[in-house]
Amino acid sequence: MQYTNILTEIQNKVGIITINRPKALNALNSETITELTKAVDDFGSDSAVRVIVITGSGDKAFIAGADITGFLKLDKPGALAFADHGQRLMKTIEETPKPVIAAVNGYALGGGTELALACDFVYASDNAVFGLPEVSLGIFPGFGGTQRLNKVVGMNVAREMIYTGKKLKADEAYRVGLVNKVVAQASLMDEVMKVAASIIANSPHAIGIAKEVINQGATLPLDEGLNIEKNRFGDCFGTPEMIEGVSAFIEKRKPNFE
Repeated sequence: MQYTNILTEIQNKVGIITINRPKALNALNSETITELTKAVDDFGSDSAVRVIVITGSGDKAFIAGADITGFLKLDKPGALAFADHGQRLMKTIEETPKPVIAAVNGYALGGGTELALACDFVYASDNAVFGLPEVSLGIFPGFGGTQRLNKVVGMNVAREMIYTGKKLKADEAYRVGLVNKVVAQASLMDEVMKVAASIIANSPHAIGIAKEVINQGATLPLDEGLNIEKNRFGDCFGTPEMIEGVSAFIEKRKPNFE
């Protein structure tokens, strides 16, 4: 697929997706959502990629939100289709077997925060700003913000952010647990690539199963989640990666999970 609104590359087994609409502050329109979904899906099935990173072009914005320039033309069926389109992107990110890191460089508003929430974790530059300001437009988050934010920051903080539309600077987003690490903007991608390398050193099979079990358990009673964990834990035994990892530990060498 020829991309118009995003850039893709592979560096050291890391698939990097860059939203490339700097004049629109990398806002999500339908075409960009389609391209992002395809790129995540392709990297998710590419054996040359072990970790996926999503970031934005320029130094002002990760994703400044959905592209609202066409909102007045949407009726209810059109709005439903647009929300469904965005939610399918977030589910694709959430369900790909590869770890997905959001490298947030600047504004991450509306759909930007929602995309970050769908990723496995978030590294942010010190100029990053998060928020779900949709209520100021007479709407509310439609790409998963009402469902995922409370699971990350807690119900009270999520309600406050959504009801007031307040924006959080990077340090505050880190304090409430929305961000894993804040770094200088010039160092953001270097730090993300370092953590990606630490993931790549481990078993991709085990990481993929762990991601699946974490996601499944998030909506289940504890006993059901533990049962899934137990069974999937058993699935690891006897696999080539398990044999390599345990053998490397016993032999006091680094495992080779190629």
